[in-house]
Amino acid sequence: MLQGKIIIIVLVTLVLGFSGGFFLRPVIAPAQQAAIAATAPPAAPVSSEARGTQYFMANIDEARQVAAGCRDGSVRGGECATAEEAIIKVDAAERRRRFLGN
Repeated sequence: MLQGKIIIIVLVTLVLGFSGGFFLRPVIAPAQQAAIAATAPPAAPVSSEARGTQYFMANIDEARQVAAGCRDGSVRGGECATAEEAIIKVDAAERRRRFLGN
């Protein structure tokens, strides 16, 4: 009997809390401030398809720029992984070339 009352009290409290938050939202976050917070800063145009590892291996400077952008958070998506992979492969090839003396 006691558990049933506790469950009912908890459910009523949750319903009151959620409905109170719903109705008080305009007071807590005014419309002008909410509109400013909802708009994101303009982003650079992004191609719909991520460039591949081979592209970045051929353009290693661009891969390094993309990787730097990924580290500071200005670039996101699939290009981060492919740029890092291309940098690793190019650096490994360069180390191998120096080691073998070719």
